Amino acid sequence: MNKYYLLAEDISKKFGRRLIFNGLNFEYNHNGIYGIAGINGSGKSTLIKIIAGIISPSSGKVIHKLDDKVIEEEKLHNYVGFVAPYLIMYEEFSAWENLTHISKIRGIEFNKELFNSLLNDFLLIKRKNDLVKTYSSGMKQRLKFIFALMHSPKILLMDEPTSNLDDEGKETVYRIVNREGKNKIIVIASNERTDLDMCSTKIELEDYKK
Repeated sequence: MNKYYLLAEDISKKFGRRLIFNGLNFEYNHNGIYGIAGINGSGKSTLIKIIAGIISPSSGKVIHKLDDKVIEEEKLHNYVGFVAPYLIMYEEFSAWENLTHISKIRGIEFNKELFNSLLNDFLLIKRKNDLVKTYSSGMKQRLKFIFALMHSPKILLMDEPTSNLDDEGKETVYRIVNREGKNKIIVIASNERTDLDMCSTKIELEDYKK
């Protein structure tokens, strides 16, 4: 059982004099799907990056725990899966070569069975040996989900997860997100209604601008 715990204590973020959000508190201690909502430019990407440990808050703190033990910040990447349209891939490699290379970088076992299963789930199995630069934007976005799940993370953080996806791609993502939400914490930052409809609770960033 995944006994993961995510806590934000009074976090705020400023860029110079510009306040992004202030006094934000939340606690997720059960598996499920949770949302971060707001208009474009409201700070959704900033908040999801803070949760992921990519950037730091201006004040307050985010705590990740597994089995009641705090996860050190430098080890957080071992537990977090991160999906965003702006992530970079090796476009001169095939999808399979990307998985091989990233496995080595992460220091994880190359799990052929898992990777084939993920490629099949995200409708890329027939294109796994094609160069990523030949992929459509939607195919690249689906491949980013595979990168996020390839190390079997304990928590999945998603920034605009259905960006660039057609209806078939969205249905595929929603099915897998609902499946994964049964055994891990998932946090979705989005302004798409259908993305947020999956979430049991939502943080409205417009409520934290003062």
